[in-house]
Order: sequence, then C-alpha cells, then structure tokens
Amino acid sequence: MRTREYYLELLSKNIKNQKMIAHCLASEAVLRALAKRFNENEDAWGFAGLLHDIDVEFTEGDSMRHGPEGANLLKTEGLPDDVIDAILMHNEMATGKERETLFQHALAAGETITGLIFATALVYPDKKIGSVKTKSIVKRMKEKAFAASVNRDTIMECEKIGIPINEFAELSLEALKPIEEELGF
Repeated sequence: MRTREYYLELLSKNIKNQKMIAHCLASEAVLRALAKRFNENEDAWGFAGLLHDIDVEFTEGDSMRHGPEGANLLKTEGLPDDVIDAILMHNEMATGKERETLFQHALAAGETITGLIFATALVYPDKKIGSVKTKSIVKRMKEKAFAASVNRDTIMECEKIGIPINEFAELSLEALKPIEEELGF
C-alpha cells in the first residue's frame, strides 16, 4: 500500500466536487473505526472508505459502471485485493452478486450512514456533527422521507456484521466528530 497522502492526491485528481470529497473522508473515518473494532488493518479499511467513490464523476453516477470502473482504476495503485473487492462490492448492483464478507458489508454500511449523519447535522440549529445525538440518527433511520436517497437497508447491513444500529450510529458519529471541520461542518 502507498501513503494516505498519495491516495488523497489520487482522489483529488478524480473527484472535484468538495461534498463528494467530504463524503469520502467521512467514509474513511468510519471504516477506520470499524477496522479498529474488528481488529482489522486500519489503513486498508480506511483507504477503502477514502477511495470507494473514486469513479463517481467519470462514470457520471452510472450505477452499472460505478464500482467496477473504480476497482479497475485502483488495481494498479498498490492496494490489497480485499480492498479492491470491497470497493467493487460497495455497489453490488453493478456486479450482479451480493455482498458476503465482513469488509464488504462494513464498507457499504459505513459509507452509507455518513449521508444520514450529514443530513441530520444539517437540521440542527448549529449544523454541527458534534451536536448530533445518536438517538437522532436512529430516529431519522425510521423517517423514510428524511434524506430519502440514503438506503436504510444498506445501513442495516451493520447487523450482518454483528453491530446493532444504535451502536453502529454511535461508532460512526464518534468517528466523524474529530474531523467535522475538515468535512465542512
């Protein structure tokens, strides 16, 4: 694997939208927290979170190209096979297969909950992630009209890796609080 700085530069070459970069940074933080919890390689999991959407702009969000093209791009970038596989499978629709591994479920659930946390922060008076409460995230999970584009079923894959939703929301929220300014909150 290469350095975080190398992968950040690679990300910025491929993604110009600052909100998408913030999403990738948030996903990295959540995946690092999950790796720590499962005693997995924090850099590998973090880089999967950081780079999972590297192809979103040049695929123009095409759900049948997003994931596979990013995985192909990253195959020459010094990442382990399981990182490439998790990135490929975070959009299982493009693969025709279902997620199976701990890493695949962790990346899918971890990157998806960031959108719900961002949306929840934006309805708080100060619009700060640091003000968000875990119970608010869990409550918003049940409100299908709130952040309607956030796939609740994907977030609930946290249970497939043995983490109840309340605990997953707390872990994810705590991972984002230290970097909220970097994320633009």
